[in-house]
Amino acid sequence: MITELDANSFKAGVQGSLVVVDFWAPWCGPCKIMDPVLEKLATKYEGQIKFTKLNVDNNQAIAKEYSVYGLPTIVLFRNGKGVEKVTGIYTEEKLAHYLDRKLTE
Repeated sequence: MITELDANSFKAGVQGSLVVVDFWAPWCGPCKIMDPVLEKLATKYEGQIKFTKLNVDNNQAIAKEYSVYGLPTIVLFRNGKGVEKVTGIYTEEKLAHYLDRKLTE
């Protein structure tokens, strides 16, 4: 399950050992391509990694704070702090490999 965040829920939403935040916009074609990939990964890592989304059109200050200038951008949070960021389209396998490594760090 992927939780939708906004300005009011963002700080609480990124708390946890590992949280993926998908910075997206409704008009973004590549974001739509990533949706099913992230849905599958959210199911695969349920109970281990929390998956969330943030609409950048409605939350521009947060996007700016994390230097999100291209979409889709995925920021990995560890204990409430953004620790890594990737931008663009990734395959399920490539993101899973990346997340597997992050789980063992």
